[in-house]
Amino acid sequence: MKHIGYSTGAIALGDFDRALGLLSSGIFDAVELSALRTAEVRPLVEAIPRLNLRSYSYISFHAPSKFDQSEEKELVELLSLLPSAWPIVVHPDAIFDFSLWSRLGSRIAIENMDKRKPIGRTCSEMTQIFERLPNAKMCFDVGHARQFDASMAEAFLMLTRFKNKIVQIHVSEVDTANRHDKISFAAEIAFKQVARFIPKYVPLILESRVEENQILSEATKTWNIFGAGQA
Repeated sequence: MKHIGYSTGAIALGDFDRALGLLSSGIFDAVELSALRTAEVRPLVEAIPRLNLRSYSYISFHAPSKFDQSEEKELVELLSLLPSAWPIVVHPDAIFDFSLWSRLGSRIAIENMDKRKPIGRTCSEMTQIFERLPNAKMCFDVGHARQFDASMAEAFLMLTRFKNKIVQIHVSEVDTANRHDKISFAAEIAFKQVARFIPKYVPLILESRVEENQILSEATKTWNIFGAGQA
């Protein structure tokens, strides 16, 4: 059975306690704890022992999407304190020193990027990153892939080339301004083109920015697109 849940950043940006409260119904069995800014990392890491995460069979952690080079070593050290079973999602364009991140081995999951980023947008660019981080896994962002290449050709290439590296899927609409949004009908059609190439066991993590009363409907839409799985 495929796991499904939300990123806390999509539900309540920067407020993980509120996000987890809104997701506490027991409907979801996966969650991504999001710390997209460096100032959010330590409070979230230190809060983990008190968080009620028992209902989740899959948990990941999203590292900051941007940080200064002077912060990188301390950030990696802080992330190393996370439970070893949790994938740590990392944006490749944020990395300065690949040797630092290589110490985390298979614990990190490199995410493919949207069109504004200089790397990580195509299968070829992701291949170059994995050559530098050979043990790293992958977080495949289907919204990023569609925004960069609406034909979904690059999405197909990445899903087939890195099938054995993919540990989770980010799902949302990504608009022309690079913002995560609810899945439109056009995005739904595009996502269905590649849904069968996503392994059944890979968790779905929604990044759609939704209101409280839209949490379930957006998840239902996502499940209808990807839930059955054929890979």
